[in-house]
Amino acid sequence: MNLSLGFPEGDPERLLTRGAGVESAVARFEQWMGEDDSPVRCVRRLPPNPGEYVPLPETLAPALRRALEQRGIAQLYTHQAEAFRRALEGANVVVVTPTASGKTLCYNLPVLQELLEHPEARAMYLFPTKALAEDQLHEFQQMVDTLGSEVRAFTYDGDTPQDARKAIRERANVVLTNPDMLHSGILPHHTRWAKVFEKLRYFVIDELHYSRGVYGSHVANVIRRLKRICEFYGSSPQFICSTATIANPLELAEALTGLPFQLVDRNGAPSGEKYFVFYNPPVVNRQLGIRRSYLNETRRIALEFIRRDQQTLVFANNRLATEVLVTYLKDALDRMPAGREAVRGYRGGYLPRERRDIERKLRDGEIRAVVATNALELGVDIGSLDVVVMAGYPGAIASTWQRAGRAGRRRTASLAVLVASSAPLDQYMIEHPDYFFGQSPEHAQINPDNLEILVNHLRCAAFELPVRDGERFGPHDTRDLCRFLEEAGFLHHSAGAWHWTSDTYPADAISLRAVSSDNFVVVDVTGDPVVIAEVDFPSALTTLHEKAIYLHEARQYQVERFDYEARKAFVRRVECDYFTDAIDYTQVKVLEEFDSTPVSGARAVHGDVRVNRQIVGFKKVKFYTLENVGAGNLSMPEQEMHTTAFWLHFPESFLGRFPQLTPTEKHSGLVGMANALRTVASLLLMCDPRDLGVAITEDISGGLKTFEPDLYLYDSYPGGVGLSAPLHAMTGRLLRGAAELLAACGCEAGCPSCVGPVGEVGERGKYAASLILAEILSGDQHTAPPAQGS
Repeated sequence: MNLSLGFPEGDPERLLTRGAGVESAVARFEQWMGEDDSPVRCVRRLPPNPGEYVPLPETLAPALRRALEQRGIAQLYTHQAEAFRRALEGANVVVVTPTASGKTLCYNLPVLQELLEHPEARAMYLFPTKALAEDQLHEFQQMVDTLGSEVRAFTYDGDTPQDARKAIRERANVVLTNPDMLHSGILPHHTRWAKVFEKLRYFVIDELHYSRGVYGSHVANVIRRLKRICEFYGSSPQFICSTATIANPLELAEALTGLPFQLVDRNGAPSGEKYFVFYNPPVVNRQLGIRRSYLNETRRIALEFIRRDQQTLVFANNRLATEVLVTYLKDALDRMPAGREAVRGYRGGYLPRERRDIERKLRDGEIRAVVATNALELGVDIGSLDVVVMAGYPGAIASTWQRAGRAGRRRTASLAVLVASSAPLDQYMIEHPDYFFGQSPEHAQINPDNLEILVNHLRCAAFELPVRDGERFGPHDTRDLCRFLEEAGFLHHSAGAWHWTSDTYPADAISLRAVSSDNFVVVDVTGDPVVIAEVDFPSALTTLHEKAIYLHEARQYQVERFDYEARKAFVRRVECDYFTDAIDYTQVKVLEEFDSTPVSGARAVHGDVRVNRQIVGFKKVKFYTLENVGAGNLSMPEQEMHTTAFWLHFPESFLGRFPQLTPTEKHSGLVGMANALRTVASLLLMCDPRDLGVAITEDISGGLKTFEPDLYLYDSYPGGVGLSAPLHAMTGRLLRGAAELLAACGCEAGCPSCVGPVGEVGERGKYAASLILAEILSGDQHTAPPAQGS
């Protein structure tokens, strides 16, 4: 099919008119949708919202009122006024409204009001990234300049010059920082911050929804430490949180802080017309369920917008997909007047200076497109974009809306295009648009009481202040935990308190972003050695192994040496037409069962497991065609992890009910069933499918090898972050959802959209998975399998 979106040609002024190109593209997508076998599954128009306004509050300080009026703000959105009123009443407030709805004023107004009335007061703002803190400082400073006030605000993060840090601690009324810096650079040195903690009146947490999973569990413990230090200095700050739309903002704010909150969720902000297109790449082999590459389709769609001068943001779901798309787009633009530099990549591994430069050029219109990971999902000011193209479903409804919200602002039409991959979750969403648009966003889950995370932060807390006898850390009695740390050589009990005695600096050894804090540095040795990137520990094992092709800004580097001990990878520039993809092997062993439920002759279990994972090889994958053009073996260090899991145990007696299946076909059916279960589990929980690991392990009983397999869905983070217990509680919904997924898929014998490709699950994998699911559900809600596909 020829892809031409039919943008207006000719008059350049028309191209520059916001919304003109967007509306033309939407018309073309709607035309496609009426064609046979159309890849366009849905075109949804979201009407403009005029907004709801109220006069500036009577309680607003006169100077603040004048400053707002000078900036053209003569009235507030209803949610801004409500947040201001509740904050002045002394409540902890959580504001939940969409992207670009003016949430910043919800916390800036009460903070500035307090600082005007009490100039000695202090406030601290917490943003998930340094980029967002810099962006919000600019916004705050503009308001202060308009006020003509002496209020002093500064960012304090890893990029802050050493000679400026003392002045910030002494003079700042408002400190803008991130959880990592609060954790390792502020709380452990609280004596230097005494002036701030003694007068701390407000504590603001922006982008609250970002604090979920492992990261959110860490942040909750950092807040426990913050509150403990504030209590020591005699302050009790009021919290104001803002978040994009999630299902449980109140619950999340209270879980993170341990305090009661009031919810402000009625959005009063205006919004422009927005169009949402669901695009499913065409099927090229119906029998095998194979579709065109979603990355190639994303490239084609994005190129059409870039050609027509529509400023475009492309989201990819991982580092590799980001770099592959940057490569594709730069190659295509080589043959156009705009040139390669019109497209840039943007992800976490880039150095800070590089990211700031990209943000500025996107804002100023110097670059036409950026391919980004979720690093640009947050509210960094990148100007008003025309189009967002998403390469793959982000894994959560809330994240999808957040990404789509980066296009358009309050008055102009904008377009978001979701291009589905072949992953089952993508296919479910793209083929069920009513589910997406009718469903409330997911719940954000955290588990701050994860033992590994909790103990690590108790170590940090003890370093900061002695832990008094009977003192609680969050809801926990600390006595037994402190005894454990004493045995490990970290604490000593004296004079009614536990004191830190180790020479180590605990915060340095704890990363908030992962369980392991060891990042790998990527060193380019093509010329003089230079550091070009930093990669987190889990990703390093799959992307920086020897002979890997490491991609950075569409440039290819081959890894020449992987120094595991020194946490360094040495790379050299190469020109090649392929990238590499690692192959791993996983083994799971049960340590303890917490709960077990019989399910039609099988068992559903929740408990502790040990997971051993090793990278054993890699594939060479050709750009564009995605052909497998080679492979290699690796011998990487094995990684061991204790975590929690939900699993299904299948006794021999249960599997004996399927005489029509060979042992190999039974195993293939379980592999396919596992793929479907992970898809449904990620829908039921607010998690990326990658947050759940999958493994099938045979049970060896009584010294005789019998085929009694266990199908595991395990939490991908050490200690677990609370994903497996809810899965056990939802066993019935999980199994029914998997059966429905298989029944709804139109492939004959299996495809990437249900149980996995035939090459992975075999010719009868889908049939076997359907039989097993129907049998296990027979005691609950029988789901008949489809006709035999062999």
